[in-house]
Amino acid sequence: MRLDRRVLFVLCILMVPLLRAQEGVPLFTKDFPPEEFAQRRQNVVKAIGGALALLQGAPSPQGYTRFRQSNEFYYLCGIESPHAYLLIDGASGRTALYLPHRNESRERSEGKLLSAEDAELIKTLSGVDAVYPSDMLAEHLGRHARGPEKTVYLPFQPAEGFAMSRDLAVRYNADVASDPWDGGTPRESRFIELVRSRFPQFVIRDLSPILDELRLIKSEREIAMIRKATRLSGLALIEGMRSAKPGVIEYEIDAAAKYIFYRNGAQGEAYYSLIASGPNAMFGHYNAGKRKMENGEWLLFDFAPDVGYYMADVTRMIPVGGFTPAQRELYEFYLACYKAIIKAIKPGRAAQAIRQDAVKEMRQVLTRTRFSKSLYEQASKEFVDRYARGSETPYASLGHWVGMATHDVGRATILRPGMVFTIEPALRIPEENINIRLEDMLLVTERGVENMSAFVPMDVADIEAVMKEPGMVQRYPMDDGR
Repeated sequence: MRLDRRVLFVLCILMVPLLRAQEGVPLFTKDFPPEEFAQRRQNVVKAIGGALALLQGAPSPQGYTRFRQSNEFYYLCGIESPHAYLLIDGASGRTALYLPHRNESRERSEGKLLSAEDAELIKTLSGVDAVYPSDMLAEHLGRHARGPEKTVYLPFQPAEGFAMSRDLAVRYNADVASDPWDGGTPRESRFIELVRSRFPQFVIRDLSPILDELRLIKSEREIAMIRKATRLSGLALIEGMRSAKPGVIEYEIDAAAKYIFYRNGAQGEAYYSLIASGPNAMFGHYNAGKRKMENGEWLLFDFAPDVGYYMADVTRMIPVGGFTPAQRELYEFYLACYKAIIKAIKPGRAAQAIRQDAVKEMRQVLTRTRFSKSLYEQASKEFVDRYARGSETPYASLGHWVGMATHDVGRATILRPGMVFTIEPALRIPEENINIRLEDMLLVTERGVENMSAFVPMDVADIEAVMKEPGMVQRYPMDDGR
């Protein structure tokens, strides 16, 4: 009996770190089962043959911000611990995860964090085959380096983190490199050089194209996450329509959107909100959010949340105070063209053919529209001609992919089921600071294309009806400082 008590005591001591996990915070994602992560890793195994694939997870965050794993690392294992490494052995099909040792003082302060000491638990949660301390990675790579020449795949492209798409990650690296007083080496480049210098026997190849191709086609669970992100984006846009009134400042709409995102479980923003009134709408990525809206001017809304590592990208435009006859005329022309593009989109077709079909209907819309100004007519004609010119190349694009990043990765000319993308053609009239743009989340299915954000008003009558509803900004006025 005394022995049983001792055993029980030891077990209780061992379980203390687990019992201190934050209440309501799972140690592993519930959005995807371990089988889905395992299938993704097996897809990598098929692509690399007998080679190795090695990934470096995100580092600890700077400042008081929550840790967010990089998209690439999360995609393959779902583990959300900083300074983790993942080694996939194509020859055996096995995956090993490398984690830092437990930091008990940090856990007492911040809560439970998966570490190397949780090996058995992690294998159960994530489905990886083995878990080791990070300091074992060099020894294990050394064993692989002793045999015949070995190929190791590492991501050459920068990792995608919080509110990050690859295009901006590449731009960030370029900005740092061109700064004569910085010139720092990108983290992924540093990792590649470390592996190459410590194990010159390895042949280093790029894993990024393999991961990009896998991420291009979304699973049913991924689509469910994107659908939720789209839903929250749409709800925020609708609230923006209600709250946008003359005298409201752009950041007030941003605040309402963030409330909707976080209130409904988002872990962050997909990108900085683009709330651009008047002349600010001429800038594609204006994000300062400090201008006061004026009656009669155009207002662009473009924002979306990060829901469990999956994004959306939806845009709407309204005139502050309601449509004038001239605004209605231009908007309805643009909207008819926009719907013609969506109508032409079908699975199994190339973007070039889709654009060519859309242009035929867009020209019909142009012919039957009567413009009140020659300036509007000329700008609308140029809008259609520009879209037509974009269909002259077989590498024509409809917009951009959306998934784990707002501007998601992958290359394809033919639309296949499981692809998610947006279109966002812009009708620009610089002389009057007009830049009309809509954007919707389009899912390619076996039978056609589903507009996941179609519930967000885009017709004039529907927009005007929402604008008459009471808005959150008006119900909760700004603090006057008294």
